[in-house]
Amino acid sequence: MTNQRKPRGPYRKSAERREQILQAAYEAIDEHGERASLQDIAARVGVTQPALTYYFPTRDDLLLAVLERRDVLGKAFARAAGDGESVIDSLVAGARLITDHPGVAKLGVALSAAATDPESPVHTHFAERYRSLAAEAAQDFEEGQRTGEIRADVPADHLARAVLAVMDGLQLQWMHDPTVDIAAIAETFARMLGAPSAAEQ
Repeated sequence: MTNQRKPRGPYRKSAERREQILQAAYEAIDEHGERASLQDIAARVGVTQPALTYYFPTRDDLLLAVLERRDVLGKAFARAAGDGESVIDSLVAGARLITDHPGVAKLGVALSAAATDPESPVHTHFAERYRSLAAEAAQDFEEGQRTGEIRADVPADHLARAVLAVMDGLQLQWMHDPTVDIAAIAETFARMLGAPSAAEQ
């Protein structure tokens, strides 16, 4: 088996610079939401604003990259929160990630709303994202139904779409009223998905 070689020379430097820009964008958006400017992001990295377009040709490309990073961090956060298998752990961790990073969360809501227009440059991205998330969640629920963790009287794909709808709705309500404890509500909802105990049957 051959060892994978890491990028070297200019390729490695280019990858490092892209990572620096993406991290700076994540931090700027976390602080200022969609109002974060390309000028601010460029200044954080120490490059010119036009230099950003080498790595991210458009503002939408950069914003979508930030949201993709949010999704990756969310999955890692959920795994770290528990055993990586619990639906409750995953939902609660996802809710906490929202409240811990409000600027990025608000960006996601804003772009998701804009993406409902088929002519939007981010429409395809969000359509694919929802399909992918729903498929992953349905697969997890099917496994949970097989092991007896998840209620089996509802189709797994319906549960998956319901979870996405609840999390989106909680996120929106929290943005209107930050006192809404979406982590606690997400935990309550997750428990409703569990298979009933013998005493409840």
